[in-house]
Amino acid sequence: MKQSLFESRHKAEWEQFALLLDRLERGKEASRVARFPQDYRRLCHHLALARERGYSSFLVDSLQHQVLRGHQQFYRHRSQLGDQALQFILADFPRRVRQQWRFVLASGLMFFGSLIGVGLLVYLFPDLIYTLIPAPQVNDLQSMYDPVAGHLGRTADRAASEDWVMFGYYILHNIGIAFQTFASGFLFGLGSVFFLLFNGLSIGAIAGHLTQIGYGQTFWSFVIGHGAFELSAITLSGAAGLQLGWALVAPGRLPRGEALRLAARDSVALICGVMLFLLLAAFIEAYWSSMTTTSPLTKYLVGAGLWLLVAAYLLLAGRSRHAPE
Repeated sequence: MKQSLFESRHKAEWEQFALLLDRLERGKEASRVARFPQDYRRLCHHLALARERGYSSFLVDSLQHQVLRGHQQFYRHRSQLGDQALQFILADFPRRVRQQWRFVLASGLMFFGSLIGVGLLVYLFPDLIYTLIPAPQVNDLQSMYDPVAGHLGRTADRAASEDWVMFGYYILHNIGIAFQTFASGFLFGLGSVFFLLFNGLSIGAIAGHLTQIGYGQTFWSFVIGHGAFELSAITLSGAAGLQLGWALVAPGRLPRGEALRLAARDSVALICGVMLFLLLAAFIEAYWSSMTTTSPLTKYLVGAGLWLLVAAYLLLAGRSRHAPE
C-alpha cells in the first residue's frame, strides 16, 4: 500500500487518538479509558506497518511520538484501575454493605433464621428430614459424611491433583446459587425471598440430620472454614435481590424504571463483592476443607477465625472520619 493511501485511510483515527491523549494528559475523558488499550494497540500496529513498508521518517517519527505518549497513559490508567479495584475491596464494598444494612439484615434473618430453625427441628424430630429432602439424597449425604467410610476428603475419592478441578466446580456451583438468589429479585423480591428460605431450609435440614446421627464432627469440621465466605455471599446476594425488588414495590417519587436503575447500580456493586467471597470460599473448600490430615480442632479454630475475619471486614473495613457511612 502506498504511503498516501495509508495516511488518508488512518489520518482521522490518528487525529482522534491525539485528541484523546491531550485530554487524558489533562485528566479528562475518564469515560474512554476502557477503550483506550484497544486504540493504543491499533496505533502500535500502524507504527509497525509504517516501519516495515519503509514509509517516510516524518510519518514514522510522528506515529512513534504518539505511541510513546500512549505508552505513558496506558500504564498510568492501568495502575489506576488496579488502585480502584483495591479501593473497592478494602473500603468501598464493605462500606456499601453497611449502607444497605436493612436489606442485609432482612436477608440474613430469612436465610440464617430458616437455617437454624429447621436445623433444630430436624435434630429434635429426626423423621422430619424426609419431608424436606428426598430419601436417596439423604442416603448420599450420610455416605459422604460417614466418618467410618472416609469418603470425604483427599485420601479416598479425591486425590490432591484433582483439587483444581473441584475448585472450578465449587466456583460454578456457588455462583449459580448466588446469581439465582440475586436475579430472582426482579420478581418484586419474591424470588430472592424464596431462594433464601429454600437454601436456608436445605442447609439447616442437612446440618441437623447429620449432627443428630453422630456425623457432626465430620460435617462441621468440613464446612466451618469455607462457610464463612459462602454463607455470607448467599446472604449478600439475597440482599442485592431484595433491593431490586423493593425498588419495584416502593419506588417512591421516582418512576419504577429509574428507581430500578439506581437500585441495580448499587446491587451490582454488592454482587461484585459477592463474587470475591465465592472465589475465596471455593479456594478454601478445595484446598483446606478437604484436608483429612488436619485435626477437627484445628479446623474449628481456623473456621472461627475466618468467621470473625468476615464480620470484622464487613463491619469495620473502609471506616474513616472523613468517609460517611
